[in-house]
Amino acid sequence: METKMKKFAILLCTLFLVSCSNYEAAESEIVDNAGTIERLDPRLDALIPAGANIQKLAGGFTFTEGPVWDRRNNLLYFSDVRDNTIYSWGEDSGVRIFIQPVYAEATDHPSVGSNGLTLDSEGRLVLMEHGYRRVSRLEANGKRTPLADNYRGNRLNSPNDVAWHSNGWIYFTDPPYGMAGLENDPARELDYNGIYRLSPEGEIQLLERNQTRPNGLVFSPDEETLYVANSDAENKVWYAYTVIHGIIGNPRVFYDVNDQTGEGAADGMKVDSQGNIFATGPGGVWIFDPDGTHLGTIKPDEVPANVAWGDDGSTLYMTARTGLYRVRLSTSGEIP
Repeated sequence: METKMKKFAILLCTLFLVSCSNYEAAESEIVDNAGTIERLDPRLDALIPAGANIQKLAGGFTFTEGPVWDRRNNLLYFSDVRDNTIYSWGEDSGVRIFIQPVYAEATDHPSVGSNGLTLDSEGRLVLMEHGYRRVSRLEANGKRTPLADNYRGNRLNSPNDVAWHSNGWIYFTDPPYGMAGLENDPARELDYNGIYRLSPEGEIQLLERNQTRPNGLVFSPDEETLYVANSDAENKVWYAYTVIHGIIGNPRVFYDVNDQTGEGAADGMKVDSQGNIFATGPGGVWIFDPDGTHLGTIKPDEVPANVAWGDDGSTLYMTARTGLYRVRLSTSGEIP
């Protein structure tokens, strides 16, 4: 395994170096105080220090998504869904193109790049691909291995976000955002937007088909609850599911933001080690305690769509429309 990890690290570095001259961020300097913190509950002070500084790290993108921290190379990878590109960002290197294009076929639809990203136990990048409508893995030779592209012979819609269970299964959501016609697209083969899990051996199981627009998802630290965002403009909520032996059930609304008029919907999220949920939603990153109390909101200058733990686990990176942001916290979460 060590040899494989070394080979993959060499691949990452090679791709990274090749692309060094290919991209210059519109804003290459780190900008401080690029947002505000809304504090609604005194318990938030234990999670976000007084005077926390939201920093903008780079800008000039189209629609950023799916961040994941690579602790082996001290890099953040993130998708620009509508620019069909995966970028890397490092403290010293700044922004670099990592994969471009993600989807290599001719298309007029803008949202065909990757969305959610994660890393497996060997440090290989796992992609939720909109255009190819599949879950794939980046190998040490630079090629991508499809892990799942259909359910019972019907093509997936467009895998969106991903979470790992400790048993090695990948859990992912499959809304229609990568399809030009969404639910009415003539190429759509499934008549629902599902939540699935995928085994290390390639077995795919449908777990839920009744959520209208499943999007971001994350397990509680004890893996007894799965939180899933519903990004439907007509039903902006976060659901909680009970997890028993890896199967989800007992769906209930964890938090409802249908009364919010701010930009954004329930989207990507992470949990910290204490079970607090950091969930992108209308206006920013909403912080909830495990009981569903809204403690406050992190509000970068642009509305974020997803978040990731990085550095030593106490930095929250935020992909927000055209920019990449971060804030250092007093709490921390697990890095893949």
